[in-house]
Amino acid sequence: MKVAIASDHGGINIREEIKSLLEELNIEYVDFGCECKTSVDYPDYALPVAEKVANGEFDKGILICGTGIGMSIAANKVKGIRCALVHDTFSAKATREHNDSNILAMGERVIGPGLARDIAKIWLSTDFEGGRHENRVGKITKYEAEHI
Repeated sequence: MKVAIASDHGGINIREEIKSLLEELNIEYVDFGCECKTSVDYPDYALPVAEKVANGEFDKGILICGTGIGMSIAANKVKGIRCALVHDTFSAKATREHNDSNILAMGERVIGPGLARDIAKIWLSTDFEGGRHENRVGKITKYEAEHI
């Protein structure tokens, strides 16, 4: 598995925690920034990660900002992306099993580093169930093909 990870200024601390987790799990990753604590624009970090996941350069992506909202909105503008904003472990598992999410978004001002690690670990290790969920995800993919 290869993961693209990025944050804006509001998510730097949790991004570092998640990078540490990825190293512990021996998961290859590339960090797309940001490298400053001064205000930056989240789309400048979310969109490149989303594009790289959508075009298959990376299997999954992880995005962190203050709330996770901006990153998830931006990432979901990219065709083929199913970015889930997650702040609990149940949703981390469900969004992989049921929605086949390919990008995880989290908010550093919403959750702490321990919970962020738990969410990411569950999300990274959970497979898509397929079955009845495959039809539902397929409807999204069909809509994208016809309208975007």
